[in-house]
Amino acid sequence: MAVERLHFAKSDIGRKRPHNEDCFVADAALGLYVVCDGMGGGNAGEVASRMAIETILAHVQSTAEQHLPGETDAHDPNLSPETNQLARAIRAANTALFDASRDQPKYAGMGTTVAAARFSGHAVSIAHVGDSRVYLMRHGAIHALTADHSWVAEQVAQGHMTEEEAECSPRRNIVTRALGVESTVDVDVAEIPVFKGDLLLLCSDGLTRGVRCTDIMKTLRQDGDLCQKTDRLISLANEAGGEDNITVLLVTLEGGAAARLWQRVTQRWLLKAS
Repeated sequence: MAVERLHFAKSDIGRKRPHNEDCFVADAALGLYVVCDGMGGGNAGEVASRMAIETILAHVQSTAEQHLPGETDAHDPNLSPETNQLARAIRAANTALFDASRDQPKYAGMGTTVAAARFSGHAVSIAHVGDSRVYLMRHGAIHALTADHSWVAEQVAQGHMTEEEAECSPRRNIVTRALGVESTVDVDVAEIPVFKGDLLLLCSDGLTRGVRCTDIMKTLRQDGDLCQKTDRLISLANEAGGEDNITVLLVTLEGGAAARLWQRVTQRWLLKAS
């Protein structure tokens, strides 16, 4: 039986922020799923996350339509063309944000995190910058596919802070890497095989800041469709205080007929931001 993807995504403003600076795209035709969490004064955070999403989407779509190998800059021969293209798209978004921030004073200092997945055949390419995350649920266990680019994550990695201390630290929202801050950016990438039954979660830190990984795993294990699981995760984040915007994007691999039916029902979710 052919394996196809189902997805559902939702973004919530949370309980403390005046507006939503998260943005996401879920494009089943391209196999592209991205979550961005913007930052900056005024509405610059919203501008940054949406600009990043639009640039990444346009870059991947253009490359796919033209069937070109893409630019040769920073090409890694050990990675697939799809992974290299995804990394290039994210670097293009960084350039677009950096230029806009430099040229327009009202956007000075804006930036965004990004967590992205691109499916191709029986593999998925993962790319990220910042502290938005990608998780894989397989055989009932959850695995982190990204490591935060944040001050507290670095402190934990160096043994200066425990995971518990990091969760309570007033500096837990400080990212050490983001799109748009510098003229160039290092994009962490990986590629893994995927199988029927796998479930991928992409999320902004509005979820992980208030909800422990074990509780995320328990929720994803529960009965219900992707919409119900998404709503439960967002509810958990709001019950924990809802300190930040919350975006949850779920992608699962299922049999072909079920996948096609689900995608017809959820077409309106292909591109949205609250």
